Amino acid sequence: MLYKAFLVEDEIVPREGIRDSVDWKAAGFEFCGEAPDGEIALPLIEAAQPDVLITDIKMPFMDGLQLCKIVREHMPWTKIIIISGYDEFAYAQTAVKLGVTEYLLKPVSVDDLLVVLKRVASLLDRERSERDALKVLHNQASENLAVRREKFLLRLVQGGESSITAIEQSQLLGLNLISRCWIAIVFKIEPGAGTGGLDFHLCQQVETLAKGLVEASVDAYLTKKDLEELVLILKGESPEQLEQDGQYLADLIRQEVENKVPCRVSTGLGEPQLRLGDLHRSYTSALLRINGPWSETDSRELRRLDPSATKDFLDCGTMEGFKAYFNVCVRPLAEAALHSYPFRHYLLLDIILSAAQFVSDLGGKTDEVLPEILRPENLLDRVKTVDQIEDETARIFARALAFRDSLKTDKRLAILQQAKAYMDSHSADPDLSLMDVANQVNFSPSYFSAIFSRETGETFKDTLTRIRIEKAKKLLRTTSLKCYQVALQCGYNDPHYFSVIFRKSTGLSPQKYREQGVGI
Repeated sequence: MLYKAFLVEDEIVPREGIRDSVDWKAAGFEFCGEAPDGEIALPLIEAAQPDVLITDIKMPFMDGLQLCKIVREHMPWTKIIIISGYDEFAYAQTAVKLGVTEYLLKPVSVDDLLVVLKRVASLLDRERSERDALKVLHNQASENLAVRREKFLLRLVQGGESSITAIEQSQLLGLNLISRCWIAIVFKIEPGAGTGGLDFHLCQQVETLAKGLVEASVDAYLTKKDLEELVLILKGESPEQLEQDGQYLADLIRQEVENKVPCRVSTGLGEPQLRLGDLHRSYTSALLRINGPWSETDSRELRRLDPSATKDFLDCGTMEGFKAYFNVCVRPLAEAALHSYPFRHYLLLDIILSAAQFVSDLGGKTDEVLPEILRPENLLDRVKTVDQIEDETARIFARALAFRDSLKTDKRLAILQQAKAYMDSHSADPDLSLMDVANQVNFSPSYFSAIFSRETGETFKDTLTRIRIEKAKKLLRTTSLKCYQVALQCGYNDPHYFSVIFRKSTGLSPQKYREQGVGI
């Protein structure tokens, strides 16, 4: 592709000589325009957008240096070749400051100009190659970011991210998931009547249309589970408003797709969730609502589901106690689920995604520990009896507990030592919380609390109090700090409360402890 050159010269003979004598094509250019001065040249230059401007310096109305300054400000990529009959240092200095590419003195021969033009063309070639390379890298980075976002959002709805990790990861990926509540919406692409089925290009059309409608909203994120299933995550201020907005957006996408693509789209609107870590439950209900609305019986049975019982079992249970857990917490629901296809699927998906969330909270890769999460429909289709539900639940939980127990005692102890060291070094912070410490060791607060109590024999609060009181005893014995100053250094803003806690722990008030010189 040829570059474009524009010439500005007030003397008509030199201007026509350059225009007609130079073999522009041989130098890699096409001649795109000319003007007798800078004032006339400006609108022509703006319209032509030349790659190179060749201009005289001394011209009436607007000289070459004034023209160069304006062009440099508005078209910084344009290369400038100055031609001047004035061999004065001041002109050269000004030209250099303006970023002029070449500076030639009159009289300029055709050969001299060709040499300069070829040099400038080589410079433009290099810059074009660099821009192309940067564009490729930018596109690759954009594509990689888009893929990473899609994978992250899919892990999130499938229970593969803890709340804390999800917020941190989303910020790194340029997503803002902070909100009061969330909902998942599932779109299932199905062949239209009389069509030969689905293919890649048709599904891509659907995804492109859906993305176009979603991109305008800062509260909606679209991801893809597989070729035929899209998942939309919507955030909002209230469950009621979220359901309303979600239904509107789901209907809008479905109508737009079915009007423009020969296919049908089934939509499932999940239950709004008040915790990001529970988004997988919204996804589960969305998947099942694709098959039709819930019956009143299904809704009643759903309310009997107790997520905390499953979480407690995964946190602290063993497979020896699985039978008892299943009989109490799952079997009644499993028996009811036999009479309802949607509810049976919901129950099984809840089991899979609860285990996945647990593994994620421990820092595990859910798709490696629980491959069922990648294709849950394979499990859903083959499980039809209570005994099969029990067997599959046992198999899934066994792998989750095995992963939990693979975090060997010595590793757990090292983590607890790390946690205690952090508590010790931050004990002066009155706002230090279990969540802060759990975040430091990359555990969910609930799991950290469970293993902390199990391994240390005392609660997080008791341990933090003991650390602070030990520090207070040392300060009382080795410094002349006043009691209120000791309280502040140990994380207590209220000296009276500090005195109550200290007396409860030692049997003495802080002042009495100091006066009696009790050993540490």
